[in-house]
Amino acid sequence: MKEKTVYVCQNCGASFPKWAGRCPQCGEWNTLVEKVVEVRKTSPRTLITPTSEPVPITAVPSEDVTRIEIPMLELNRVLGGGIVPGSVILIAGEPGIGKSTLLLQLASMLARESSRPVLYVSGEESVRQIKMRAARLDVREENLYILAETSLEQILNHIERMEPFVVVVDSIQAIYSEYLESTPGSIVQVRECAYAFLKMAKSTGTPVFLVGHVTKAGDIAGPKVLEHAVDAVLYLEGDPFHAYRILRSVKNRFGATSEVGVFEMEEQGLREVPNPSEIFLAERVPNASGSAIAVTMEGSRPLLVEIQALTSPTSFAIPRRTANGIDLSRLLLLIAVLTKRVGLHLSDQDVFVNVVGGIKIKEPAVDLAVAVAIASGFRNVPVAADLAIVGEIGLVGELRGVRQMTQRLAEAARLGFKKCLVPSGSVKAGQRTFDGMEVVPVRSLEEALDIALVR
Repeated sequence: MKEKTVYVCQNCGASFPKWAGRCPQCGEWNTLVEKVVEVRKTSPRTLITPTSEPVPITAVPSEDVTRIEIPMLELNRVLGGGIVPGSVILIAGEPGIGKSTLLLQLASMLARESSRPVLYVSGEESVRQIKMRAARLDVREENLYILAETSLEQILNHIERMEPFVVVVDSIQAIYSEYLESTPGSIVQVRECAYAFLKMAKSTGTPVFLVGHVTKAGDIAGPKVLEHAVDAVLYLEGDPFHAYRILRSVKNRFGATSEVGVFEMEEQGLREVPNPSEIFLAERVPNASGSAIAVTMEGSRPLLVEIQALTSPTSFAIPRRTANGIDLSRLLLLIAVLTKRVGLHLSDQDVFVNVVGGIKIKEPAVDLAVAVAIASGFRNVPVAADLAIVGEIGLVGELRGVRQMTQRLAEAARLGFKKCLVPSGSVKAGQRTFDGMEVVPVRSLEEALDIALVR
């Protein structure tokens, strides 16, 4: 066995034989740290005694996993129906977005429902600080235990002694192992501590919630292997200036990804929003130019959101394009299509687009609503107040079909909309109504603007 020196990136975890000012893998500057590793020489002919034997997949018994149901229905939805015993769930989000509040509320609910203790481990706050938050959230369950500790070995000793129902660790970047020389939050510490909690969870069947920090780019801090190791990765999103929070699943081994739960931040903590579409449309001003209603899908849930657009003559040589809630590159594409295919002269106009409520939309099915809102604001002509809009726009101005049209139409009809613009390829031939709502199939963007804008 001999020692070898490598340089490990503290941002992405990649290792290199030589030092460099900029990481070749992730592009971050001054993140390579020298590390000495031991290299074990083994012969390719050396036989290792196997510890397990391969078995046919048909011989593996099928077992129904009994999930732990949570009284918080929105979190239940995101997790796919509840907590799977022995699973490790990573929750990430911006500082102050409400991660600790959400998990303290969750721990309180589980302690109330279970006869076994629930352990909340905090590596960043003292017991008194957690008690202050608990008093604000009206958390007073005797089965909920608080532990202010950063040593991995001490935490595992407490878990072994208490045998808790659920463990919450806030946060994984603050925990360190006494057997590693690196500082807390480093690549090595985060990876090894996460694997220690993973091993404990799988061997005892105890679910573990890990809180993860995010970088300035919005990614989870630490090695990428952290996201690969856990069973589910949830992001808590939201505009700090809005009360609404979106809990989004980006990975789930036991359920669907891209599911979302909607919460509202109040003085007593996070409150579930069972009908988010009604909340997002509550302050809408009918018959205002530059406003259109889009029907989008977040996982299996349809949402109706208001898209607002404003155009004004630019004061600069290059007009401004500002997108809040949608992808900026997608906005630039839609402006180009409106200019080329419809004839809207937007080259001398600043264009601002906003999704009301602070929600972020990534699917292209809102293209048509964004384009209609821009055209409405540019022409100063309002969109019909009872019109919902669905559709993806192609580069030649055609409308392309979108998925889950039945769920979208059902949500729009439930909220009282009388008409819905949809791509002709997304509905059956001849279909003109759905639950009393008129369905208007269109083939092109120009045709959709003729119908949507009230004369």
